[in-house]
Amino acid sequence: MGIEKTIKRYRQRAGIMLARRRLHGRTEPPGAAPFVCGVTRSGTTLVRLMLDSHPDLAIPGETHWVPKLIKAFERSKQTADDAADVIIDHKRWGDFHLDADEVRARIQGLDPVTAADAIRAFYLTYAEREGKTRYGDKTPGYVQEMRRIQRVLPEARFVHIIRDGRDVSLSHLRMNWGPETYAQSARLWRNRIRKARKMAPSIDHYMEIHFEELVADTEGVLHRVCDFVELDFDPVMLAYHERAEERLAEKARELPRKNRPPQPAEARLESHRLAKEPPRSDRVGMWRERMTPEEVAEYEAVAGDTLVELGYELASEAGEARAAEKGAGPKPAAAVS
Repeated sequence: MGIEKTIKRYRQRAGIMLARRRLHGRTEPPGAAPFVCGVTRSGTTLVRLMLDSHPDLAIPGETHWVPKLIKAFERSKQTADDAADVIIDHKRWGDFHLDADEVRARIQGLDPVTAADAIRAFYLTYAEREGKTRYGDKTPGYVQEMRRIQRVLPEARFVHIIRDGRDVSLSHLRMNWGPETYAQSARLWRNRIRKARKMAPSIDHYMEIHFEELVADTEGVLHRVCDFVELDFDPVMLAYHERAEERLAEKARELPRKNRPPQPAEARLESHRLAKEPPRSDRVGMWRERMTPEEVAEYEAVAGDTLVELGYELASEAGEARAAEKGAGPKPAAAVS
């Protein structure tokens, strides 16, 4: 092992030990934590893989249980075992490939037990397993939970990735879950983005990036994101696809679903197949070739105003009518802090 690699490994281990000491004393996060969120199929996995490639940062697959744990502490006093159960009993637990006894023991060592400490215990355990000193999260739905998460985890830095909703709808309709029509997809996309943007002024650390810009200027966008999350840019992030298959393999398990058959491992992996490749420009504006004029009109009749607000051009009279009715015009993203 060369001297530079030896020094880097030593620094990583030193950082992990520091984080561990902090965890069992006064909990203090090891740094700003990016929370990648947005409407599903907008590029959250792509951003996760890029950030996770950084030598200091580990981002697990989707957690989903963080708001549930916070709510439990908001309702009543929770024991260490109560907190551990929320995490370990969640259907996503198997995606993290952590030792349940280790996580439980780590939470039991906290005094007092708080939602923040329990959540950080999980993230730090995951980061250590990856040989990293810092953690983050990638769960699309947390775009609706930013206020709740911020109250408990002030280190959270919300990175909201937005993609042309018409391209998102093409992806939605080929999944075995979610919207089944273009109108349904449009409502989901419009409502979640509008809710997030309405919430943004009350969020201490919030930024928006666009999928289209990430594809066109990957390095430039990543520099901005790194500045936002207080992380030095590392060129290895541009080669994220070289280890994407290994990182996504965590999802190679059947996922239980309420009132529906389990989602097969193959389907879960297939849904992220393109994330194993470098950014592709042909993933931008696909709707122009793949949607009929009637389908475009169906979508834009619901979300035309939001498309215009975000700077996307319309392609139907129905969309123009929707935008005119709502008085839509381009609106800048919420301030980044």
